[in-house]
Amino acid sequence: MQQEIKYKRKKRLGSYPYFTVVFSLTLALFVIGLGGLLILQASKLSNIVKENIEIQIYLDKYLTPTEISQVEKALSKRAYLDYKENQPQIRFISKDTAAQKFIKETGENFQTLLGENPLRDAYLIKIKPDYYQSQKMKIIKTDIEKIPGVFEATYVENLVDEINKNILRITFVLLVFAGILMFTITIMINNTIKLALFSQRFLIRSMQLVGATAGFIQKPFLLRSALQGFISGLMASVLLLVLMNYANTQIEELVLLQDKEKIAVFLLMLCILGPLISLVSSYRSVKKYLQLSLDELY
Repeated sequence: MQQEIKYKRKKRLGSYPYFTVVFSLTLALFVIGLGGLLILQASKLSNIVKENIEIQIYLDKYLTPTEISQVEKALSKRAYLDYKENQPQIRFISKDTAAQKFIKETGENFQTLLGENPLRDAYLIKIKPDYYQSQKMKIIKTDIEKIPGVFEATYVENLVDEINKNILRITFVLLVFAGILMFTITIMINNTIKLALFSQRFLIRSMQLVGATAGFIQKPFLLRSALQGFISGLMASVLLLVLMNYANTQIEELVLLQDKEKIAVFLLMLCILGPLISLVSSYRSVKKYLQLSLDELY
């Protein structure tokens, strides 16, 4: 009786080892997901840094309060000025306030030595993240300096360039790695299915001889591969959530870099990507195998 059950199991169309494919695909999706989460968090960190970068706008000396107010109005009308809760991100720092801050931080009263306050009144503005590109920042700087009453506009130019370059580098490296990983896992699935098809070649040939269509023969393999892909995507998502929660307990600041909505969408995409990779790979393998001649089959 046991031998008969084993025989039936061997002859079941579309059957091949679950563990090997699920484990490999889960591992691949986990690494791809880890790379994706790193990109999301790097992007979030980049936005946080950009949101805290300010352009310092130093005004000409001896401006009247009216002229200072006109500079502020001109800045408020600029399209690149960022808004938060419908409030323009612009603030005024008088030269007296700046002097007091400097004296408090350094403990040295430079006004006593120089006899006057050499600092200038200034505005600090934040711009929209879309404008944080080297060329656009230079255009903004030139535009601000054309405003009557503005002496100079400055920003940390190297910081903006480095942020953009590092994000591009991280994204490129992770995408290349993910591509290599997907290629490797596709080959692995192909080989696994080829072995399964070879072990069932007599059953497949018998079904072809009695008139079974290619779609009918492919169906069990595709259903099984889709299920394996979904299980792998689900397991990879769970592992990533566990890893994130553990990381958050170790480094509390990581929570600030996590956008829950984007992470949820990304994990959902992993659950879709798993079946998709598995289905495409299985379909190509089964189709190629079914097109072999009788001599090649045996």
